[in-house]
Amino acid sequence: MIITGKKFSKPEMSRVKNGDIILKQERKEERVRLDLLLVEKYPEYNRSTLQNFIKSGYVTVDGSIIKKPNAEIIVSTLENGQRTEVNPKISLKVPQKKKVNLDKESIIYEDDNVLVINKPAGLLSMAKGEWTDEPTLEDFGLLVHRLDRDTSGVVILAKNEATQKYLRNQFQERKTHKTYYAITTGIPKIKEAKIDLPIARNLNHPTTFMVDPKGKPAETYYKVLKENSEKNLALIELKPITGRTHQLRVHLKYIGCPILGDRIYNKEHVAARLFLHAGSLEITIPGANGGKRSTFTSPVPLIFSEEMK
Repeated sequence: MIITGKKFSKPEMSRVKNGDIILKQERKEERVRLDLLLVEKYPEYNRSTLQNFIKSGYVTVDGSIIKKPNAEIIVSTLENGQRTEVNPKISLKVPQKKKVNLDKESIIYEDDNVLVINKPAGLLSMAKGEWTDEPTLEDFGLLVHRLDRDTSGVVILAKNEATQKYLRNQFQERKTHKTYYAITTGIPKIKEAKIDLPIARNLNHPTTFMVDPKGKPAETYYKVLKENSEKNLALIELKPITGRTHQLRVHLKYIGCPILGDRIYNKEHVAARLFLHAGSLEITIPGANGGKRSTFTSPVPLIFSEEMK
């Protein structure tokens, strides 16, 4: 009987088995996404903000600009059982924030605790993420309430946390009184009324809202001040009792008279701006004897009168 050993299809494999040849191990690389590396290196910013920095070209790796957040960066290698750390030079150059200077005409009132300003249309109330290069109301003080970006008018800011809490409580407890002015495309048939319709987020378009029986209570008083039948426009005074997001815009849309220039709820009518203005705010500000009840006002922009001609 003849006994033979196992044959190998590749002769060198038999030599490896016998120990004559030691195969060189393949090089292995450990890679990590760039945005995750930045989260670890710059914990002061959230991941979304860092991803925006990358896409905007503010991040370099070993001197090269990388614009893909999911770019894989080699952080270590393994070869012949030896691990080598790779330390790529990752740099973040945060862009300077755009500045907006408040002129004297923009400041309605100021003391040691509060700043009341006439917000221009186009100015954000707060950053959508953790950081933005756009100026916001938060650049001037602590936010108490918000106006939509394209809404102009009276806004009150706090200069310290105690005042911020004091003022916010009044908004939450509905102890403030606000008056707005709007131009609508369409003239309400009822010239003065209260709209009492609940509002909820539109799940099909999460950044918008809609009248919904299952929504949160929302009340708005309105009064038609002026009409232009040829243009089918109306100048309306609005007094919201509640403060739901997009409340005035949604309520007016529901009664068939959306606000002129509303890019969300009135897309078919393009205009120079959103014709919604916060005309007055009545609130108690810190002061002697438990506070001082004050009413701050901002005149309706001239463009409203011009549009109604």
